[in-house]
Parts: sequence; C-alpha cells; structure tokens
Amino acid sequence: MNHHEDTFVANNHTIYCQRWQPPSTAKGVLLIAHGLAEHSGRYARVAEYFVNHGYAVCALDHIGHGKSDGKRCHIKRFSDFTETLTIFLGKIKTWIPDSPVFLIGHSMGGLISAAYLLQNQNAFRGCILSGPAIKASEQPSAALMLLNRIISVLVPTLGMMKLAADGVSRDPVEVKAYIEDPLVHTGKVSSRMVAELFKTMSEVQTNAAAITLPVLLLHGGEDKLAAPESSTFLNEHVGSKDKKLIIYDGLYHEIFNEPERDQVFADVLAWLDEHNN
Repeated sequence: MNHHEDTFVANNHTIYCQRWQPPSTAKGVLLIAHGLAEHSGRYARVAEYFVNHGYAVCALDHIGHGKSDGKRCHIKRFSDFTETLTIFLGKIKTWIPDSPVFLIGHSMGGLISAAYLLQNQNAFRGCILSGPAIKASEQPSAALMLLNRIISVLVPTLGMMKLAADGVSRDPVEVKAYIEDPLVHTGKVSSRMVAELFKTMSEVQTNAAAITLPVLLLHGGEDKLAAPESSTFLNEHVGSKDKKLIIYDGLYHEIFNEPERDQVFADVLAWLDEHNN
C-alpha cells in the first residue's frame, strides 16, 4: 500500500489531505469526508481494508479540522466545505485519472456530501453516507435556534456545543483513542458553525429529491450523535431509484469503529463492487 500526504489551498486556507493507493491500478477511488471535530487520519484502518480490496482512498481534513488551517470547529459559511471538496476532487482526478469516484461521508461529512450532491453529483459513480447528520438527535427549540442565529452574527466564534465522546463507539478502546487524539477537537463548536449546520440540514431535507445517483445509507441503531432518522429520511426522500438503507441494530455513531466493523466493511465492499461497472 502506497501512502501520500499533500496540501492545497482553498478559501485562503492550507488544506491537508492524504491518499492510500494499491500497488496496481485502482478499480475505483473512495473520497472520504470526515465528521465534525475529527480528521482524515482516523480513517487509516478503513483505507487499509479497501486498498487491500483494490480501491484507492483519498481523504482531506476540513477547514478548522486536523492538520488543516482555520479556527477549530468554526466556519464562516458552509459552502467553504463544499468548495474545498471541489478543489480536492480536481486533485484526485489528476492523481488517479480514469477511475470511478465514490463519495463517502460520515456524520457532518455526510451532510457536506449530501449538500455537495445537490449541485455536483455527476462527478461520482455513487455515494455512501455513514451516520449522516441530516437530523439532530435532539432538535433544539425554535427559540434556541433563533438565539443561536443571533449569536452567530454577533459573536460567531463563541463556543456553543460540545460532542459527547462516549457516543462515538461502544468500544472503550476507541473512545479512549478519540479523547486522547491531539488532532480531535474536544472543545466546543462555534455558534456560526452550529447555525450553518442546521441551515444546511434544512436545505438538504427540502431538496433531497434532487439527489438521484446510487446511494448506500448506513446508520447505527443506537446513534445518539446523529439521529438514525437522518438515514431513514434520506431513504424516503432522495430521488435515487438505486438506494439501500442498512440500520445496524445496537451500534453507536462511528460504525467503522464499532466491534462489528468487519460486517460494515463487508457490506460497503459488496455495494461498491456491485456498482463499480
């Protein structure tokens, strides 16, 4: 397996990215968009599995995450994420030309992916969304949402929300690794980020029917960080004729880091191979 690290500039930020490639020609490329507060390096095990099965894997650290520039877990506008994805996709096409690209988005990365597909889905052979953050596990009240929107304008970098690490996985080793990872942001998410997340959730919910490419939706049945209703909603509302939903009974948010991950990997691989024609 060949591993490469690189950087590129997007929206006046230096963005870190990496890719893992098989020694022979890749039969497809997986573009991974990671979740809120984490980074691309947490997908090295995912990359190893799929590289061993003939796929190249490319992942970036979003603005304000991991090794990329930007205030931690803060964004001025959500489109900064999707515009960065466009530039990254262009890089991938030069690194690994003539291979079909599949978009994989986890959690906030699932939201970024869904928002991206509303405008740019023709670039991909298919999309896999893992625990996509399309609906909140606990929907804030209208009054609280209004207050956050006001704060996001007046004090956009003010910390407003913090993720619960124990909701990541049922495996205590994985939770410990998450907490101790220096590139994982364990502080609060900015008010502007929160406002942009909920705004984009609403946009994706309203326009989901515009997504028509093949979609695989995966969700942990006991996910407390992104409601399983996110995936059931998408399954009911995306315009794709080719769509599949798998809810893993009892699994938490990061299904790729749960004890049952081998089954999850196998399900993803089977879907990829079926659509890699």
